[in-house]
Amino acid sequence: MKKSLILFVALAALIAIVAGCGSSPGTPGGRRAGGWVFNPRPYTSPYGRDATGYNGVVASAKPEASDIGLDILLRGGNAVDAAIAVGFALGVAEPNANGLGGGGFMMIKLVDMDEAVFIDFREIAPGNSTTSMYLGPDGNTVMFPGTNSRTHVVGGLAAGTPGEVAGLLYALENYGSGRFSRRDLIQPSIDLARNGFIVTESFHGAIVDNIDKINRFPATAEIYTDFGLPWEVGDILRNPDLAYTLDLIAQYGYDGFYRGPVAEAIVSAVAEAGGIITLSDLANYQTQGLRVSAPVTGTYRDHIIISAPPPSSGGTHVIQILNMLENMDRSELVHGDPRAVNAWIHALRFAFADRGAYMADTQFANVPLVGLSNKVYARELFELFDLDTALISATANDPFRYESGSTTSYSIIDSAGNIVTVTKTINYFFGGGVGVPGFGFIMNNEMDDFVPNNPNHPNAPEPFKKPLSSMTPTIVLDPQGRPFLTLGSPGATRIIGTMAQVISNVIDNNMSLQEAIDVPRWFTMASGAVSLEGRHPDSLAEALRTLGYDVQIRLPWDAWFGGVHGVLLDHNTGRMYGAADSRRDGQARAY
Repeated sequence: MKKSLILFVALAALIAIVAGCGSSPGTPGGRRAGGWVFNPRPYTSPYGRDATGYNGVVASAKPEASDIGLDILLRGGNAVDAAIAVGFALGVAEPNANGLGGGGFMMIKLVDMDEAVFIDFREIAPGNSTTSMYLGPDGNTVMFPGTNSRTHVVGGLAAGTPGEVAGLLYALENYGSGRFSRRDLIQPSIDLARNGFIVTESFHGAIVDNIDKINRFPATAEIYTDFGLPWEVGDILRNPDLAYTLDLIAQYGYDGFYRGPVAEAIVSAVAEAGGIITLSDLANYQTQGLRVSAPVTGTYRDHIIISAPPPSSGGTHVIQILNMLENMDRSELVHGDPRAVNAWIHALRFAFADRGAYMADTQFANVPLVGLSNKVYARELFELFDLDTALISATANDPFRYESGSTTSYSIIDSAGNIVTVTKTINYFFGGGVGVPGFGFIMNNEMDDFVPNNPNHPNAPEPFKKPLSSMTPTIVLDPQGRPFLTLGSPGATRIIGTMAQVISNVIDNNMSLQEAIDVPRWFTMASGAVSLEGRHPDSLAEALRTLGYDVQIRLPWDAWFGGVHGVLLDHNTGRMYGAADSRRDGQARAY
């Protein structure tokens, strides 16, 4: 790859926003910037999301974060510098989906690296965790008091030790350009937290949908409600406590978060809500939780796929799905064709059956990664496809035979050819609900990603173990090994199908990146209903039902299917294309 080649930048946010409605009388002053503020940005429009440039493109789920990332690039920062700045900014502007109380994954491929490096800053189980920590005397999972949710979903026991701060700072210290200090990259987010951001229709809807959980925890309700009612669309939400926390991190780095007053407040808030995180868990995250490893890799029609390894299941199963579909001709995979969709259903069913049986933290379980991504194994599964019938359910097969032979998401490629793609999250919207008083952020509920009711499962909770994830930050290289596409998405387990579909849309259907992201999607797991986004023609649902599938029709533009933000480089023209999912608040910026 030539350094002089003009490349591109895109930033994507792992969020899952469901638009809602509701009203609040509001109160001027306080965290609100005095009454109604008109929001000029067309957040609910499916148009005007993309951008094209020759020097830089930023596409994230929040325009505020995109602006911050683009500014870093304009000032001479590299892709890693921009990724750090955007990462902290998204924690301010999308606190329902990610932030200091969470964790994530980062993939980096600098021009002077022979191989990409994967930084895993996923949350880990606290040191006092046990395989049966969520089970009561009757063998059932325990409810969180005063709610209809389980303790692995809501409250302090749902929180793993957070890794976001450690991961972002590690990337800066080891892969940044050296032109920017910690303060330089965090200060824009401090200013954003102090000055506030506009409450969009989507963010308002997220609050409405989670209002009971938010109001269950006073420190969370203080920020995200107006005396217990959701903030209105157009309000400006300020978070001075979060600005203070970010300032501590800018001053003291790792110790500003994992030791001292912030750490003490985390332990206290989590314990009050029934959790078990200790000061030792926090102080030792860097040695117990931060991991640097190689990504999983595969190919699809001569393109190179570089994606997230365990504890993410995403990268491996995206490769497995594409390996199965590669046995079909491109002409057989026309988007929305009933036989093509049936092929996708078969591939998803087989992949999710294997995921449920084998996937876990590889430091605690023997996971057949080589077998799962093996093309001969995929061919064996493909030979089980019968596109004239429905595959009602699939069972796990045996990839071990081939062992000899990877939520906010954003992606960056800078003008030198350095590539970064990141996915980070606090899991459910507003995590487990536990806010940290005086410091302005919410703790994750990533412990829910363990299997809570089977102590013998490879993905059962254990001390310092990482829960299984579906986050799948991915880089695609063209057949010449040049940067071609970077992308990521929120959406829990739907991430796996969404990522594979977008890659196929670009490679098999020759779609533009924006079109590949915006066309309607489908999803299913090893068994159960097939979900179709509402913009599919009725004939597709009818054809699948005729085969025997239980088909569920979801909303026309449904954030349940994820929210992909990505970048594509056209090497013939040197143009950079940034695309933002119309199911989210995102917009692209270019220069």
